[in-house]
Amino acid sequence: MPAPTTPKVPGTYIFDVADNGRAYALNRMLGSFKDPRNREMFSADEAAYCDAYKLNPEQKEAILQRDWNRMLDLGGSIFYVFKLAVMDKKSMQDLGGIFTGMTTEEFVAALKAGGRHFG
Repeated sequence: MPAPTTPKVPGTYIFDVADNGRAYALNRMLGSFKDPRNREMFSADEAAYCDAYKLNPEQKEAILQRDWNRMLDLGGSIFYVFKLAVMDKKSMQDLGGIFTGMTTEEFVAALKAGGRHFG
């Protein structure tokens, strides 16, 4: 039986087993932010915290630069990436705007209008 095909929607990330493996350290670090003490340690020295989780140079740079799209490109799970966004006082709508190349306000307006439509 052939594997099911996944529809390709521009700007959509599919988090799969391969992403889980290649981004394990990244997602593990981001997931650690559920503990307030870890958030404090990260805020005190972000680079050292990344090093403690053995992030590769690309992952570390994406975190330190807050390159949200790159975090996803590197296999970050949106559920974990969002933990960092919340620490930066960003909403899911803020990230939605970043991911789609819109302002937050434009993204919210698009949602209220029924979202983006693909042909």
